[in-house]
Amino acid sequence: QVQPVESGGGLVQPGGSLRLSCTAPGFTSDTCGMSWYRQAAGKQREWVSRLGTDGTTYYTGSVRGRFTISIDKANNTVYLQMNSLKPEDTARYSCKTYGPGSTCFSSWGQGTQVTVTS
Repeated sequence: QVQPVESGGGLVQPGGSLRLSCTAPGFTSDTCGMSWYRQAAGKQREWVSRLGTDGTTYYTGSVRGRFTISIDKANNTVYLQMNSLKPEDTARYSCKTYGPGSTCFSSWGQGTQVTVTS
């Protein structure tokens, strides 16, 4: 399995915005899906958003309307645009690629830390 690489995290105030990026060797949007997850300190990992092979997007209810998943097909980079950030969004964000393509499956990335605080 390949390991995705996430970037773009940082320290922001409530109401601020960040854009996270995820790249993974072998990722091709035509045959691979990608999901964003987050894990807050002391909490279980939570699924946040998914981009399907047909371009369909999915979001967990707590971020719907604030977060947007998208792809730059020129470099096979998937983004998570996060707006109106709340302290509850504080977590380490990671991405993971999936099939249906047989070569699409990745391990967990190391993640990128997002901290929302005043």
